Amino acid sequence: MNRILRFLLLLAASAAARDIHVGTDKDMPTIAHAIKAALPGDVIHLEPRVYRDYAGFYGKKGEPGKPITLDGHGAILEGSDTLNPAQWTEVSPGLFKNEALLPRLDDAVIGRWFFLWGGQMNHMGRTSKGRSAPLKKPEDLQPGEWTFVKDPSRAKPSSLQIYGDFYLRLPAGQKLADAQIFAPVRSAGVQMGGDNAHLVIKNLTATHPYNDGFNIHGDCRDVVFENIAAIECGDDGISAHESAQYRVDGFLSIGNSTGITDTGTAQTSYTNVFLARNIGFDLFFLDEGRYTLTNAFVLSSAQNGLSITGRANGDCRMKMENVLLRRLVKPHTGSVAARAALEAKNCTFENMEIKVEGSAHWDNCLINGRPFPEGAPATGADASALMKLMPKDFKP
Repeated sequence: MNRILRFLLLLAASAAARDIHVGTDKDMPTIAHAIKAALPGDVIHLEPRVYRDYAGFYGKKGEPGKPITLDGHGAILEGSDTLNPAQWTEVSPGLFKNEALLPRLDDAVIGRWFFLWGGQMNHMGRTSKGRSAPLKKPEDLQPGEWTFVKDPSRAKPSSLQIYGDFYLRLPAGQKLADAQIFAPVRSAGVQMGGDNAHLVIKNLTATHPYNDGFNIHGDCRDVVFENIAAIECGDDGISAHESAQYRVDGFLSIGNSTGITDTGTAQTSYTNVFLARNIGFDLFFLDEGRYTLTNAFVLSSAQNGLSITGRANGDCRMKMENVLLRRLVKPHTGSVAARAALEAKNCTFENMEIKVEGSAHWDNCLINGRPFPEGAPATGADASALMKLMPKDFKP
């Protein structure tokens, strides 16, 4: 009897959820080790520090009521590493060249590229979505600038991979080791691919990857993000692709190429959102997806504040409630394109118009102080409540 009881206790213990601590559990040295080992109900814990690492979920599934949880506890997933001077050649005074900075490059990566120079992002006037300046010739670079030059002689037919050289210009006499330059060597902070289900990712910041902070591909189901942030990412703060389905509660997206970009047949829900200092787009929703945005404060300085657009094969539907979009720079016209539909309730748009080619339904909304529909009383979003979403130390 005692033998049977011990067996049952061992069986119950083996089925119990575990707490997995990355870096402190000796058999879990990296985030990848922990994700691979996690079973339904397990919680992966990070320490509240900077990890030069990313979290990749590829075909990872919890169970209904027993999700696999990644709790960052305030951790930062840093996408950049400092430059290694040994990998660069000084081709002329102050001009440095690297022929193989990343193992694989394509035009999309170059379109998203930046260097961190003294802690500041340097895009060279470029963005992955929107208007971009052309790349300079190496000989035209000024101190503190960079460029990339393709090498067609190394191209491989039928491959999207490209080859070429990065160039940096430093002030005369400065050593590369003293320049405090970092390169974005990781593609994302959190990345999903394949079929993922029953996951929770929370209390985590992604910063400085060359692509998205949170890059969600595949057919994910019952995936929840809580209290996350994407800061200064080369492309989107967060982006849903294909048939991804997820919910976000608590999201900061600051200084990215775009704040939020969702595509495909994705179904996403965002609540308690703050966006600012994005470059190409603030809110960009496309294709045949079904999207909702609730309780959001957008300080818009991107080239495009709001774009909702369908494609030839389907329509895009967006619901917005209690959203304040305040344009900080020159006025811009947001768009609800053909094959797109917007339902807006208790929303306020300041210093911008909305062009509707598809359809839009307005309920208690204000656009530049004018009630929509025209003539109807409206109060719009509660700005005082939405201001609480702004980080306390944020400066526009």
